[in-house]
Amino acid sequence: MNVRITRSIRGGAVRAIASKSGAHRLLICAALADGDTFIICPERSEDIDATARCLQTLGVVARYERDGFAVTPVSGREAKQYAPGAAARYGRDGFAVTPVSGLGAKRYALDCGESGSTFRFMLPVCGALGVRAAFYLGGRLPERPMSPLYDEMASHGCTLSEPGISPLVCDGQLTSGNYTLPGNISSQFISGLLFALPILSGDSVIRVTGVLESRPYVDMTLDALRLFGITVMEEEGRVFRVPGGQIYRSPHEITVEGDWSNAAFWLSAGAIGKGAVICKGLNMNSRQGDRAVAGFLERFGASVVCVGDTVTVSPGKLHGIDIDAGDTPDLVPVLAAVAAVAQGKTVIRNAGRLRLKESDRLRAVAASLSGLGADITETEDGLAVIGKNQLAGGQTESFGDHRIAMAAVVVSAACEAPVEIRGAEAVNKSYPGFFNDFDAYLGGEWEVY
Repeated sequence: MNVRITRSIRGGAVRAIASKSGAHRLLICAALADGDTFIICPERSEDIDATARCLQTLGVVARYERDGFAVTPVSGREAKQYAPGAAARYGRDGFAVTPVSGLGAKRYALDCGESGSTFRFMLPVCGALGVRAAFYLGGRLPERPMSPLYDEMASHGCTLSEPGISPLVCDGQLTSGNYTLPGNISSQFISGLLFALPILSGDSVIRVTGVLESRPYVDMTLDALRLFGITVMEEEGRVFRVPGGQIYRSPHEITVEGDWSNAAFWLSAGAIGKGAVICKGLNMNSRQGDRAVAGFLERFGASVVCVGDTVTVSPGKLHGIDIDAGDTPDLVPVLAAVAAVAQGKTVIRNAGRLRLKESDRLRAVAASLSGLGADITETEDGLAVIGKNQLAGGQTESFGDHRIAMAAVVVSAACEAPVEIRGAEAVNKSYPGFFNDFDAYLGGEWEVY
C-alpha cells in the first residue's frame, strides 16, 4: 500500500495502544499458568497474533471477542512439566489461557511471521516443554543472530537444525543448569530462558557477560514473571538464579499497559508539528525503556508535561542533542525524524544492533529521511543528523519496516511538499490502526495512491 500524506498532524488527543512487548510476555506466562487468565489487550497486531498463533498450534484455542483474547491454561502437570495443548481464547478485553498435557511425538509447525520476540521467547519454552517444533520465520528473521542462545540450548539437551534457514527445527528436552549469554546481542535471549527455566525440575543460573543492553526489556520480563508468582533472584554482576519446579500462578485478570514505543511517534509529532499532542493511557512508572522518549523530547527543546497517565508535548525551539540508544533502540527512527528539524547536530550512537531488525534500520532511516530532504548520514553504530528548518518532502520508502513508515508520517509535519510512503502497510506489524488514529484524533489526512 502506497500512502500520500495530504495533511500532517495538527494536534489532538489519542490513547496509547496496548504494548506488544507486554502482550507477548503475558500471553506466554498465561499459557504456562495453573488456571484461567484474562488478559485485557484491546489492540492486536501482526506480532501479537504471531505469539497467539504459536500457542494455538501447540493446542491453544484462541478466540477474539470484543477487546481481547481469552486463554484457558494447561491442565495435567506430571513431574512438574508442562505439555503443549494449552487452550487460549480471546474474550472480553484480553487473552485467557489454559495449558494442557499430551505431547506425543508430533512435530509442531510454529509460524512466527517476522516477530523476533515470538521466535526467541517460544524457542526455549518449547525446549523446556520437550516439544518437537519447526519454527517458520518470515522476512529477515532467519538472518537475525541466534548464537549464543542456539549454542546454549544445544549444550543443554536440545538438537537444533542449522541456523539462518527457515524452518529452524528444535527437538529434545532442555535441561536445567548454568547458562552464559552476552548482554550486547539481544535481551530477548535472556527473556526466553527466564520464561522456560522455572518449569524445569532443577535449578538454573543465567550469567550475562558485558553490558546488558536493552535492560528495560529484561525488567519487563521479570515483572511479568512476578505477576504469575515466579521467583528469580538477581545478584550483582548480572547473574539471575532461577529455582526449578515452579508453577505459574494465574492472577486471573491482568491488563497490558499502554505502549510507549508507538506513543513515541505521536509525542514526537507534537514536538515538530503545528499543535500540541496529548497521549493518554501511559504508565509513568513503566518498565518500558521507551518511556525515555519524554526526556529526549524535552532535551530537544519541546515542551513536555506529564500528569497522571497523560503526556502532552508541544512544539518548541528544537536543537540537536547526543543520544545513547543502547536501552532504547526502537526510538531511533522517530528521534532521527525530530533531529532532522532540530537546529545543530544530533548524534545517535550505540545503535549498531538496529542493522539486524526488520530492515538494516540505520541504513533505512538514513535513506528514508534523506529522500525527504534531511541531512543525515550513517556512522558505524548510529546516525549523525544536521537539522534544518524544514524538509522538502516527496517520496520515500518504508523498507518493509513499521517504524520507518511511521517516522515518515511524523516528519511530514515539517515538510514543504506532501510525503508519499511506499509500502506503508508495514505499520500492521505493531500498529494496524496507525493511519486511522492519525486522521481520527490528530487532524491528519491521507490517501492511498
